[in-house]
Amino acid sequence: MDANKIDMFFVSNGKKLPSEKAAIIREKMATIDDSRYATISSVEMKDPTTMLLISIFLGKFGVDRFMLGNTGMGILKLLTAGLCGVLWLIDVIQISGKTKDYNYNALMQIL
Repeated sequence: MDANKIDMFFVSNGKKLPSEKAAIIREKMATIDDSRYATISSVEMKDPTTMLLISIFLGKFGVDRFMLGNTGMGILKLLTAGLCGVLWLIDVIQISGKTKDYNYNALMQIL
């Protein structure tokens, strides 16, 4: 794939992916052909800032965990009000990293 397309992808999606795994993503994207660029560009990535707001305001109901595909933990948070606020606080602190990992895994499934 053309280096300019890879750079454009990182300009538009760089904050949604873990920075420590950018080299791995660039390496994998360089090996694919240009016809798959549209597929990669269409991957729906969750914004870490939006997920932080969702976690702050709706996290004690487990909405953040449901959105990241962690149904079991979402149900636990829903039934226990975020384990009386403890799990809610942990998730508020860690949600940005979890969101970036979720986006990375979704991208790696396509690559």
